[in-house]
Amino acid sequence: MSDANASLMVPGLRRNMVTICAMTATVMQALDTTIANVALPYMQGTLSASQDQINWVLTSYIVAAAIMTAPVGWIANRFGRKRIFIICSAGFTMASVLCGLAQDINQMVLFRLLQGVFGAALVPLSQSVMLDYYTLQERAKAMSIWGMGVMMGPIMGPSLGAWLTETYSWHWVFFVNLPFGAITVLGLILFMDETRKDLSLKFDWFGFAALAIAIGSLQLALDRGEQLGWLESGEILAEFIVSAVAFYFFLAHSFTTSTPFIRFALFRDRNFVTGCVFMVVMGLVLFSTMALASPYMQNVIGYPIITAGLLLASRGIGTFFAMMLVGRMMRYFEARTLIISGLALTAGSLFQMTGWTDLTQVPEIVTVSVIQGFGFGLVFVPLSTVAFLTLSNDLRTDGTAMLTLMRNVASSVGISVVIAELTQGTRRTYAILSEHINPFNHALQMPDVRGLINLSTDAGRAMADRMVSVQAQIIAFAHDYQLVMIFILCTIPLAFLIGSTKATLRRQAAGPEHAVME
Repeated sequence: MSDANASLMVPGLRRNMVTICAMTATVMQALDTTIANVALPYMQGTLSASQDQINWVLTSYIVAAAIMTAPVGWIANRFGRKRIFIICSAGFTMASVLCGLAQDINQMVLFRLLQGVFGAALVPLSQSVMLDYYTLQERAKAMSIWGMGVMMGPIMGPSLGAWLTETYSWHWVFFVNLPFGAITVLGLILFMDETRKDLSLKFDWFGFAALAIAIGSLQLALDRGEQLGWLESGEILAEFIVSAVAFYFFLAHSFTTSTPFIRFALFRDRNFVTGCVFMVVMGLVLFSTMALASPYMQNVIGYPIITAGLLLASRGIGTFFAMMLVGRMMRYFEARTLIISGLALTAGSLFQMTGWTDLTQVPEIVTVSVIQGFGFGLVFVPLSTVAFLTLSNDLRTDGTAMLTLMRNVASSVGISVVIAELTQGTRRTYAILSEHINPFNHALQMPDVRGLINLSTDAGRAMADRMVSVQAQIIAFAHDYQLVMIFILCTIPLAFLIGSTKATLRRQAAGPEHAVME
């Protein structure tokens, strides 16, 4: 059955309702990747938790979601996509409510684990549903709609979390998922069609266990590395070793068994492989720049958390407009052209950010953020479309799960690298700058400067220390932005690996294509 014929079997109202359900599921999961971060200090007091314990509120969710993303394709193919989507949406919603009702740190970590387990499937399943319910010619529009949830969720999460925490309490950071979850579950029950179940599928327990240990250990190391001192910590070193050994066993097993856990047929498709590469790039860049932007605005410029959240949301405005336009733009431009343009805009915005100081004004922050968000939007939608352009329909759910897994792991790597570099860079720069703060510095002997920074008084030394600390942070942030910019520029040539999307669409529109929906 062709995609066009499949689309004719889906009435407009039903398709619209399924789209809404897919979007609400995506928004729920995407929001929860960042919304709880700002509420941690408030949770810490209520739950009587130490700093190390409260960090497990984030770690448990990230690790559980990463481990359970990998088997999403097999589970959906074996038991039916509709059933799994409803179970995961309902489970995620109930786990969110339980998180809001948690009375101590043990309950909170347990319920966050459940949230991660159920939430892992929401994004890949929603993407595969959107791909199925839209024709080839409409997929750019479908990915624009779906991409808004994926991209806007992490961007809007901190500001929404801050507002809910300040206005009500941290409990509402989790309770906010209840209406979204109810709409999703009810809509899926009423409007979504079930897919064919393949009862002959056998589960590769050894492959899953090896991959789960590898991903879980890697995520633990990346999430806790900065806190424990990276390779100076025995725990982090052990986690990296366990992850490497488990990855080796997973690969060795997968290449020697007849039923591997990961369907390696995915990687025979050049467009999908290219999509995976750029999804890693997007995961690294999107989340690493987010991890840098919030502390810069709060710690360097000194904005309160609500103001910082609103300024961060301006990036979402650029992404929103890009995703509204890019579906139409793909009719006239090749996907690789849009991806290169988006990466160039993102790199240009990062170049501007290398010049930010503690005196940078709001108009410049908003302008650069909107441009950066627009660049993200130009990359994400063509990328999501290209990755599945020539991929067989029976591999689609496995493909969406793989892309989500790669984006999640890449985001953890990106955040860990930039935060570690920021911390070390601040220390190095502070040490270099502080060497010049001494009585023999002629600049400090000038009357105007000496009146403000008198090193013979406690107030003067405190003022000098504060100024050096701020300048050290500014320089370290600039180096981090420069590092991400160089990474983007190095990946731009890879976009030429993407074939002509227009020619592919014309060929596929002329010939039959088997649809997943039956």
